[in-house]
Amino acid sequence: MNGRILGSLLILALTGCSDGDLAGLERQLDEVQSRSTGQVVPLPQTPIYQPVTYGQVAGRSPFMVQRADVEQDRDVNTELAPNVQRPREALEAYALESLILVGTLRTDERNSALIRDPDGGVHRLYVGEHLGKDFGRITHIGERALQILEIVPNGQGGWVERRSTLALSDDNEHKRQG
Repeated sequence: MNGRILGSLLILALTGCSDGDLAGLERQLDEVQSRSTGQVVPLPQTPIYQPVTYGQVAGRSPFMVQRADVEQDRDVNTELAPNVQRPREALEAYALESLILVGTLRTDERNSALIRDPDGGVHRLYVGEHLGKDFGRITHIGERALQILEIVPNGQGGWVERRSTLALSDDNEHKRQG
């Protein structure tokens, strides 16, 4: 019985492999072969390479900002340079953008700010204390914001001051304004 089933399956498989229109396929092949001329279209002639010398090698790079006052900036004022000898405070390990003002307090006629660091710790700071990686110093603490004066490099070997604000928001996230 098993032999009969196997034989039937083999006949069915071989029947499925046969092509009923083999003659039509051979006609199409003969037609395609009769149309081909056997000639190949020649490739176009390759242009002759002529090297060009770039004459602007000694000139200004188009990718560098051109500044007319570069020589004047060589006399850099270093009076604003931060005191790198000063011991760093805890919140100077974090970028200012990652710090969140969660509240302000007024006790003993003195304002303080509550700042949350990225690790979840809350720190109480007063005017004059430092935070942020750019030598930020708190200059004023108001009811809903604190003013920060940062000292950042000017790209010419000197330093410039940048004012920032860390503010409370309704959803308890900080806002930084430059």
